Formats: sequence, structure tokens, C-alpha cells
Amino acid sequence: MHIHILGICGTFMGGLAALAREAGHTVTGCDAGVYPPMSDQLRALGIELIEGFGADQLALQPDLFVVGNVVSRARLPDGTPKFALMEAILDAGLPYTSGPQWLSEHILQGRHVIAVAGTHGKTTTTAMTSWILEHAGLQPGFLVGGVPLNFGVSARLGLGKPFVIEADEYDTAFFDKRSKFVHYRPRTAVLNNLEFDHADIFDDLAAIERQFHHLVRTVPGTGLHGSGRIIVNGLEESLARVLHMGCWSEVRSFGAAVSDFTAIGPAHEFDVLHHGQLAGHVAWNLTGVHNQLNALAAIAAAEHLGVSPTTAAAALKQFDNVKRRMEVRGRVSAEPQGTITVYDDFAHHPTAIRTTLDGLRSRLQAGERILAVFEPRSNTMKLGTMKALLPWSLDSADLSFCHSAGLGWDAAGALAPMGDKALVSDQLDTLVSAITRVARAGDHIVCMSNGGFGGIHGKLLQSLQNK
Repeated sequence: MHIHILGICGTFMGGLAALAREAGHTVTGCDAGVYPPMSDQLRALGIELIEGFGADQLALQPDLFVVGNVVSRARLPDGTPKFALMEAILDAGLPYTSGPQWLSEHILQGRHVIAVAGTHGKTTTTAMTSWILEHAGLQPGFLVGGVPLNFGVSARLGLGKPFVIEADEYDTAFFDKRSKFVHYRPRTAVLNNLEFDHADIFDDLAAIERQFHHLVRTVPGTGLHGSGRIIVNGLEESLARVLHMGCWSEVRSFGAAVSDFTAIGPAHEFDVLHHGQLAGHVAWNLTGVHNQLNALAAIAAAEHLGVSPTTAAAALKQFDNVKRRMEVRGRVSAEPQGTITVYDDFAHHPTAIRTTLDGLRSRLQAGERILAVFEPRSNTMKLGTMKALLPWSLDSADLSFCHSAGLGWDAAGALAPMGDKALVSDQLDTLVSAITRVARAGDHIVCMSNGGFGGIHGKLLQSLQNK
């Protein structure tokens, strides 16, 4: 089958493309404003990328168009379609489907699907679970919304029965407004956490809770083929409300003081308890309580597939995080006898920003500073729905720098409570210059965005080197 993927450079659609290629299909795709790491991965796989969504791509004559949720029926100011290719597909009556639907029908059938859902930590927990199963010899398939460094690719079919997938609550496509994860039909569902997000498509937290319950409804109970299991963060009242709507599967909890899986010790080195009994020890390079909870979720998921918590904890000692999760992009020598470290991180929700910075702060030595550099780029952040939380989210940073281009709200006003600890500019070069002026030995510069951020990491490293 030849599939042509619209929006191929999104992390999900790019992973789907890799799976389709590995399964023997011919894959082409298009997108706008492509950027690493997905563009690099696709080119390495030999998948042809076309810039833009021109109607002339009908000439490829694929068997099926697979449509990402970046595509819409939107019109430009002059009245022309923003996605001319989609209009041409509809006009010609050609076959098309969504990414999650294609994945469900062509990849996930017959697999033991482990779906990892949650407002935060989906990518990291999916990668952790995949690595634990790999370490245990189960050869899982996976689709991660990033590139796990243990594997070097965001997706693979795998030779074993398990398939681990990042289960996103965002909508499927412009023609299917259900959350992506309702298509996956998992036997193991991880509910990692749940906060309000995606203000562009959800009115309130209750609306997202309803979608999470749709996922719960798809998990099997106990039958001839084994039991379905839901793994839930016991610290989250929102998830308790989700299960209160109805649950037909086994439930295992983690995180809370009274849970099936708990942790004792700091986030970078802790004991794992299973039903109150010591079951393993994790010592690794990751920071933050959020990653400790991610680890418990992954250990609980693997236990459903017969991997002991002891084995799982041992695997996590060898876990390398996902690209763009506190990924060190470079270090620059600075006087007197020190270095400045530049990180790339995907955090964009206020809670994720805070937990990321808190985790880094817990590992720093006296006198070392955090310089937080971020852009409110997600649809929710662009709407300004959570702008009041930004000072709270940046509390662990010594200085903060906000790229405000394209916002319809006053970022400087939102960050005013931070006083001279925050600088806002709609010009990337202005931020780079300001950061370079104040940076000194021992600083940790954390660049946070869910996009390419204009290549700010490289610009900063070059500017600091020149300094």
C-alpha cells in the first residue's frame, strides 16, 4: 500500500510513518515548517518529504491519504484554502483516514497494547515502559512522541506481542473529534495524571475527564485472554473522578502513600515498594518527582506483562531519556574556570515547566543559577488561558526570558509579578543577546518549547562561545 501522510513531521505522524515503512508500505508525506528531530528521522528512513499542502500532490496517486490533526478546513485571509490538498482529496472523493484509525487497523490488531495517557509525562513514561520490556527480553513495539535515546528511533514494530503507545487526549482529526486514544483499545492503560489543557478544544477539566473515561471504557475486564488493567496515579483527584464514572477492569495504583507501587527516597535515587515490600532500587540521572512518578507508572505497566518490579527497577538504571527532555545541547567554557550548560526541553504547560525546573534545582550546587527561556507556543498557551500561572511555574528560575511573538495577550503583564527577574521580547535575537550578557559560569540555561524555538539553542551556544 502507498500512503501519503498529511502533517508527517508531527511526532505522532512521523512515528506512524516509520511504522508503516517498516511494515513494508510505501510512504510519502507533506508538512510545513519541518524541524528536527522528526525531519531528520524521516530523511534517515528514506521517506520523501514535500514542503506544504499543495493540491498537486494528488499526482502521487497513493492508495490512501492519512490525515494528521494539523489539517483543517481553514481559509486564508484571501479566501483560499489553507490546506489545498485536503480540499482536492474531498473534491475528488479519494480515500482518506486519520492517523490513529490507520494505526489501529494496520498495526495494533492482535497486540497487547499498553497505552500511556496523562497531561504530563506521556512521552517519558512510554519510553521507560518500552525500555523495561526491551530489557526483559519482550522485544516490544512502540510509538513514542519523541526519540528515546535508548532506541534512537521514535517508533518500531517490535518482534514481541507488546506494543507501547503514547496515548494523547487531543482530538483525532478535523473529521473525528474524539481523543486519539479511543482508537487504541489497550489491555493495559496508564492514567498518569490529569489537569486542564488543550483549551482550544476542551471547555473545562470535566470535558477532558469524560474523554479519559471513554478510554477506560475500552479496557477489557477479566476473560479468556487475561485481564485488562488500569494503572492510576493515586495522587490525582481528577483520575479518581474518572474511575468513579465506571470501571470494568483491574486497577493498580501508584504514587500515593497507600498504593500498590510507591517510592521512598529522593527522585534521583529511590527504593521501589510493591504492596509495601521492597522490590527494587532506582539510581539514575533523571531529576524531579514527576520522573519518579513516571517510573512507578512504567514499573506497574510492565508488571502487568509479567516483568517483576525488581527487573524493571534494574532496567531503569540504564534508562536514557527522550530527546528534548532536559537534553544537554552543549556546554561553553566560561571564566573563571566554569561552564555554562544549555538544555532543550519540551515543557510548555505551567505544571511541566515548574516540575522540570524544580527537578533541576534539586541537583544544583550552591551558586549555580537557572536561566529559564520559554515560548508560549501550544494552542492553550497562545490563548493565554494559563498565563496567570507563569510566575508560579518559573519560581525555581533565577532569571526568566519569554519569547512573546504571535501572542494575543500581554506576556509582559503576566510576568510583571516577577519584577526584574523576567524579560519579555518578541524578537529572538534580542533574547539571545540579553541572555548572553548576563550568563556566567555555573549557569544552566533551559530552553522550553514544544516547537523548534527558532533554533535558539544553537544561537545561544554560538553567542556564548563568541563572548
